[in-house]
Amino acid sequence: MDRFEPNLRIPGPTALPPTVREAGARQMINHRGPEFAAMLARIVDGMRPFFGTTGDVAVLSCAGTGGLEAAVVNTLSPGDRVLGVSIGSFGDRFAKIASVYGADVVKVDVEWGRAANPVAVRQTLIDQGPFRAALLTHNETSTGVMNPIPELAAAIRESSPETLILVDSVSALGAVPFAMDEWGVDVVVTGSQKAWMAAPGLAMVAASERGWAAMETARMPRFYLDLRRHRDSHAGGETPWTPAIGVVYQVDEGIRLMHAEGADAVFARHEACAAATRAGLAALGFELFADPRFASRTVTCVRIADGVDWKSVNAEVKRRGVVLAGGQGKLAGKVFRVGHLGSVTVEEILGAIAVLESVVIEQGADVEPGSAVGAAQAAALGTRGIHRSAAATA
Repeated sequence: MDRFEPNLRIPGPTALPPTVREAGARQMINHRGPEFAAMLARIVDGMRPFFGTTGDVAVLSCAGTGGLEAAVVNTLSPGDRVLGVSIGSFGDRFAKIASVYGADVVKVDVEWGRAANPVAVRQTLIDQGPFRAALLTHNETSTGVMNPIPELAAAIRESSPETLILVDSVSALGAVPFAMDEWGVDVVVTGSQKAWMAAPGLAMVAASERGWAAMETARMPRFYLDLRRHRDSHAGGETPWTPAIGVVYQVDEGIRLMHAEGADAVFARHEACAAATRAGLAALGFELFADPRFASRTVTCVRIADGVDWKSVNAEVKRRGVVLAGGQGKLAGKVFRVGHLGSVTVEEILGAIAVLESVVIEQGADVEPGSAVGAAQAAALGTRGIHRSAAATA
């Protein structure tokens, strides 16, 4: 057995608060009974404010990628022209799903590390449209970039009012403000293992009235992922298929903790942790990979400096209990990432920075001891957003 729990600083799955872990260990119940019905209703009602919608939310037993697939197959038909706006690995995945099901996908590939430009997206819609749908990634964990969804949605609405807006917010929703109804977004997807502080296994999908209407004419094949079946079953307090009950328990408890903390406090805590991470890594000499104007509030991606033996550094950091994420795809070996979402606290971020600071100094880096931790702490204090974790409010 490990001497201590690791400080899990990857973009997901995230560490679980104690009461969430306890919830997942509960005995099974009848998923067609009143206890499950009440729990499902709490989850849907509890999530609506974080989606920023008064509409229906479907809870699916699958990974976030299953939720993205559901967004595509429920609203589109083979041959539909789709604009895939990609700023990284997960944007590529969203577009690939649509392509596999027969959509005619036109890619807008943004340089990795940058956010999508609303003006460029608007011009593409004007020059190459019409498009049945546009696929947007809210938070790209492969690059540490958070897209300006309100501005992108407005650009799409203004230039192509009939285009459906489908958003992958798997690694952002619940950690940052989102206003689905206000922004005119049609389908939004999130996953249990990110800001919701639960194990992997559930995808939650919300749709607008336009989104639900599109499902009546969409012709892509769907059965297990048919959102209409989920919506109709939820109305009776059930899911259409056997749900991942253990994860449902955890999401129910996670949402309880989030509401106990308060949405504004949850968002401020994530902002403080993001600021601390960026400042601490910068003090260690690591360059932020993302455009600073659009740096993610849930994961920070930095370049591996020349002369740094990353494999050695990472191995030693891990030995001391801090788990970081490497680069994905074409960024493998060039960047590393630090996740700061879910039940994360500023104290946990300071601990991770302290370990990384010690290791790089031991390996010859010209860094003043304590400087990185001090920079991280000052940055967190500067956001005025240090709050107790959701778990601490239980």
